[in-house]
Amino acid sequence: MSWGSAGRQQASWLVKSLDNTYMRVHPMPTQLMLLHSTTRDATLECVGTTAAADLVGEWRDLLGRHAAVSCALERALDEGHQIGLSEFETLDRLVDANCGRYRMSDLAGDIHLSQSALSRAVARLERDGLVERNMCEDDRRAMFVCLTAKGRRVHAEALPTHRAVLSETWGADPRA
Repeated sequence: MSWGSAGRQQASWLVKSLDNTYMRVHPMPTQLMLLHSTTRDATLECVGTTAAADLVGEWRDLLGRHAAVSCALERALDEGHQIGLSEFETLDRLVDANCGRYRMSDLAGDIHLSQSALSRAVARLERDGLVERNMCEDDRRAMFVCLTAKGRRVHAEALPTHRAVLSETWGADPRA
């Protein structure tokens, strides 16, 4: 490890060639490091950061798992029920809340979508008659989303597909 100009600890990288010679380099993007190495066959080894490397590995595994599961769910829901994953998740949250209406700002936080992404998903659901949007009587800035009977029916039809695909793909190795 080395110390940066602001007193922060920085990782030191060693570039190792096939003839086992090393060159210490400072942090920069991996592609740039390889571009500046003196041999085509250089490999990168991070000195003293195995915990960080393990953490990054776990993070990348999580991202891979999320991508694999999301893509499988998106495909199955679209093919079987003509509904996207964001739309299904919105319906699923509305059904789980079982309160008749859900404040848009709360829904955005619970479903992990940006406000604009949720607005687009809700607009598609509203266009298809699966939800309705209503203004809050007390606060005109607030908007509520309400599930319709058709929305409840579409959710009930898509739910077994969602749960089956989730069950099949959740434990699968995304690198396979």
